[in-house]
Amino acid sequence: MQIKKNDFVEIEFTGKSNNEIFDTTHPEEAKSIGLDVNVKPAIASVGNEMLLKGLDEALEGKEIGEKYSVHIFPEKGFGKRNASLIKTIPIRIFREKNMDPTPGMVFQLDQHLVRILSVSGGRVIADFNNPLAGKEIDYDFKILRKVDDDKEKINAIQDFFFKQRFEFELKDKKVIFKDEKIKPIIDVFKDKFKELSGLDVEVEEKKEAKEEIKEEKKKKKIDH
Repeated sequence: MQIKKNDFVEIEFTGKSNNEIFDTTHPEEAKSIGLDVNVKPAIASVGNEMLLKGLDEALEGKEIGEKYSVHIFPEKGFGKRNASLIKTIPIRIFREKNMDPTPGMVFQLDQHLVRILSVSGGRVIADFNNPLAGKEIDYDFKILRKVDDDKEKINAIQDFFFKQRFEFELKDKKVIFKDEKIKPIIDVFKDKFKELSGLDVEVEEKKEAKEEIKEEKKKKKIDH
């Protein structure tokens, strides 16, 4: 079976730069580079950039169970290096956060990996480029299966957009989320959810809210 655009697939992979592993779904390899050993194969929709663009594009037309490799240039990997992302920051900003910056130090800030290039006097020069920006990379991958279960698809979409999972149920071709507090988030992503899953999305209204709406409708009828 050949994989098509918009298919959901479960995929295992290993990403390398200069023959050094930087990303993997294999626990043994993850342990060797200090990553979480609880890694597992990823589930993604093909052609929708839920994976790195170069890897995502390589999936279409591939066979389940076969092993493949793809060489990815920076434009479809982690991008080219951007000189504007090298910034000078007052050292007091770090001190206020109880940090002692030193050259070579790497830390995470606002979901970006930041590397300290130099520290001089009261100034710190920091590189906000991804460490793999400007580099060619390679992925070895295998598509394990096509995913047809709607719950698995919805959880994969949640993992991608929300980085966490919220309780939901599937009913009448709809995805109904249980926590009304996430309604603003769902309103933003519901069109993308439908595009990827083919299902409408809504947030369950609490009984009290439903009763208030009924009462409001009754009042309007009486007023008219």
